[in-house]
Amino acid sequence: MKRKIEKRMALTTIKTTIKISKNKAVSAKAFSQSVLGWFDEHGRKHLPWQQEKSAYRVWVSEIMLQQTQVTTVIPYFEAFMARFPTVATLADAPLDAVLGLWAGLGYYARARNLHKAAQVVRDEHGGEFPVRFDEVLALPGIGRSTAGAILSLALNQHHAILDGNVKRVLARVFTEPGWPGKTAVAEKLWRHSEYLTPAKRVADFNQAMMDLGASICSRSRPRCEACPLKESCRAYAEGQQSDYPGKKPKKAIPVRETQMLILANDDSEVLLQRRPPTGIWGGLLSLPEVPVGDDVSQWCEKNLGFAVAEQQRWPMVRHTFSHFHLDITPVVIEALAVGQAVNNNSPTMSVMEGPDWVWYKGSAELGGLPAPVSRLLEKVKVKQPT
Repeated sequence: MKRKIEKRMALTTIKTTIKISKNKAVSAKAFSQSVLGWFDEHGRKHLPWQQEKSAYRVWVSEIMLQQTQVTTVIPYFEAFMARFPTVATLADAPLDAVLGLWAGLGYYARARNLHKAAQVVRDEHGGEFPVRFDEVLALPGIGRSTAGAILSLALNQHHAILDGNVKRVLARVFTEPGWPGKTAVAEKLWRHSEYLTPAKRVADFNQAMMDLGASICSRSRPRCEACPLKESCRAYAEGQQSDYPGKKPKKAIPVRETQMLILANDDSEVLLQRRPPTGIWGGLLSLPEVPVGDDVSQWCEKNLGFAVAEQQRWPMVRHTFSHFHLDITPVVIEALAVGQAVNNNSPTMSVMEGPDWVWYKGSAELGGLPAPVSRLLEKVKVKQPT
């Protein structure tokens, strides 16, 4: 029975390979040669994480590059490496220091997972970044493609990748229909990627595929005439580049509302509150929020011990996340009896009384700030983190 199952699995594998091969206009060897030839002439070879290459540096860059363009990432990466040159320095640093250097990149769960993963490397791998695929994949915040990218780019191990850029290239070359966020579509693209990834020069090939997606095979207005794969690209031949990859099904983006309090003391320090460690802006410092519909004066007296003397409402500002809009109404308040706290959990006039409340004047070591909060603080001329 076991032999029959193994034989059936082997036949399935052969059929899959034949089917994939028939779907390709060129062989895997010709495909990789075209991509590598283009890379040798046009590929990016001088990015900061490509210098003094190590699994640690490539890992940090790959996490930063998720959802973020290269030009935006470069200064963040350089500042991050200057502050945390090794896994050990990252693992030993307070989370606030990590979030402070991440502020502005967004998707802060990436920074929290990066910090957690560094501690796992320190505690379970002797401070050496693991080189086995399963061990890398087990680290917080690392998925299948990211693990493959780290090990192939840093160590030239043979692993396929499938980031957003590669998905776009393969979906167009092979006119694979459907949104790549669906498991069935992603698995088809994975099979293409694994079939095409060469045994040699894997690092250059994977970098080239990402570069092609970023610079040539872009979402809109792809520069097909400059693409080394144009002769074998079905979407190009059929003039249907804009149809691939399939679009994510549209959903109405919900809108949430909040009121954010801006209260400064005599030293131009602004009262901030640390958010919970998980969720939106997890672990960051933010302005105190009052639910829409709640009376600001009553909320301040009850929660902060401040008697509000005057308040001024600024125009609403909108901040958009990937899955909802947040409409923020800033409320600038003047308070009477500042520091006359009604309970031990309320803030006082000291710079920092505890983990939840901070009188803030631009210290990056105290943690990062959400982008809209940073912009509001700039508006009231409060010094920002360096």
